[in-house]
This record gives sequence, C-alpha cells and structure tokens, in this order.
Amino acid sequence: MKQQFYTYIQNLQDQICKGLEAVEGQAKFREDLWERPEGGGGRTRVIENGKVFEKGGVNISAVHGKLPEAMQKMFNVGEADFFACGLSLVMHPKNPMVPTVHANWRYFEMYDDNGNVIQQWFGGGQDLTPYYLFEEDAIHFHQTCKTACDKHNPEFYPKYKKQCDAYFWNAHRNEARGIGGLFFDYCKETPERSMKDWFNYVSEVGNSFLDAYVPIVEKRKDLPYTPEQRTWQEIRRGRYVEFNLVHDKGTLFGLKTNGRIESILMSLPPNVQWVYDHHAAAGSEEEKLVHVLENPRDWL
Repeated sequence: MKQQFYTYIQNLQDQICKGLEAVEGQAKFREDLWERPEGGGGRTRVIENGKVFEKGGVNISAVHGKLPEAMQKMFNVGEADFFACGLSLVMHPKNPMVPTVHANWRYFEMYDDNGNVIQQWFGGGQDLTPYYLFEEDAIHFHQTCKTACDKHNPEFYPKYKKQCDAYFWNAHRNEARGIGGLFFDYCKETPERSMKDWFNYVSEVGNSFLDAYVPIVEKRKDLPYTPEQRTWQEIRRGRYVEFNLVHDKGTLFGLKTNGRIESILMSLPPNVQWVYDHHAAAGSEEEKLVHVLENPRDWL
C-alpha cells in the first residue's frame, strides 16, 4: 500500500503542477529534491512571483525511521518505526478576489520490532480560504468535494465537511480559517472498508482538486482590485499564518520529525500584515466574510 500511494502522489504532483502552471501562464515551479538524515526525503516544488500566484508550493515527501519521542506521546506508544508519505499544497494568489487554497493527502504506517505493520491509516482533505466571498465559488468548491465523496459513501461529505470546519478553527480568534471543504484523518481498515477502499476514496478526492479550484481562479484572476483590498488580503493572510503556526498538526509533525524546514514553511504567504485591533467596516464586503468565518455555513 505504501508503494502504491507514494507512486500515486508522485503522479498527482505532476498533474497538479501542470494544471496550475497552465492557469498561471507565466511563472514555473522550481524543484528541490531533499533527503532527511534519519530516513527518506521529498520533492518540493515552489512557484513565486507569478502573474496569478504570488507564492505556492506542491510538495511530496516519504519519510521513515524511529518515531520521535514527541510523536510517541501523541500516539500513546513506545519506541516504534514508522513510514509516512503525503502530498501537501498551498497556493497564495496575487489578486485578493482569488482565494488561497490548501490540500493534503497522506498515508502512515507503524511497525512492531519484527517489521510487521501494527497501524496504518489515510488522512487528508482540501479547503478554501477566500478574502472576498463569492458564494457561487464556495458552492462550486463544496459541490466538487461532495461529488467525489458520494462516489464512495453518501455519509462522507457531511461528516468530513463538519470535521473540516472543526479542524480549521482558529480558536484564539474564534473564527474559521476559511470556508472549509473536507478533512479526514485516521481512516483505518474496518469490516466494511478495506485499506484498498480507503486508497480509492483518497485518490478520488486528490483527483478532484484541480476541478474544485482552477475554475474559480479562471473566473476571478483578472478582476480589478484596490490597494485597500490588497491590504485586507494581507491582514487576512496573517490569520492564516497564525493557524498554521499555532494549531496545524501537519506543520507540527514536520517540525517534530526533523522535516525540511523550507518545505514545511512554504505554506506561509510572502506579504502579510498584522494591524493592531483591526475591524472590518460595518456593512462592508470584508465584514460579510468575517460573519461567515465566525459562523460556518452549509454551502449545499
């Protein structure tokens, strides 16, 4: 399974980078191959200073070795060997009318002293972080997520949409990071669902990513915007940074397993503002977004 999934995310990285470069039209992804001293490595691809994307990354990694002490405590286990691989992406557009997007699909195994698999699971999801709310974009993104889920189980979309709203909650701000999407974790074998079934589901969601995001970018990338709207985008990006550094499990896992710091922090946008005690003007489009972030909606 680990080889099958790693092959899948290698191909998916190629497919997504090609699709995003097509909509970008100017900048190209630059590739870095890296190795982790304790075992494994990855392929980082970053795009910067484009016509459409100010900064973004589509990264894959496969790491293995002894489970670090911090992770032993998290999983409530003793010393163990592990393998983890995944694809993680974040795209920060230049135009504030285009939303930031994040996605991640991952697989994890843990072994006993004889090398037998004692735990294995899939996780992942995709979510959207707009700066200005176009409701039809939110509906399109969520509908694409639901269509992918419904092919496997009609209960998946409502369940994983709810988990996404709960996970991407910036508790210290009492607001969501964005308008959500899907989030699933610890998807393990059950009598009803094999690991092959979970692979088929996760790859279905991964394959839906470009359909979920690219049409929104195409529709919004050439809209006019003001310097004030750009400032608002940078203030909202600050909230994105806060979530990633304070709450995000993927960031913390990377830092605690001696991951490559440049790849882990590529999710951070290049231009950000923190304005003291900032509030959106009453009745404004900015305030409309904040109300939705404070009260997550059912988009479908």
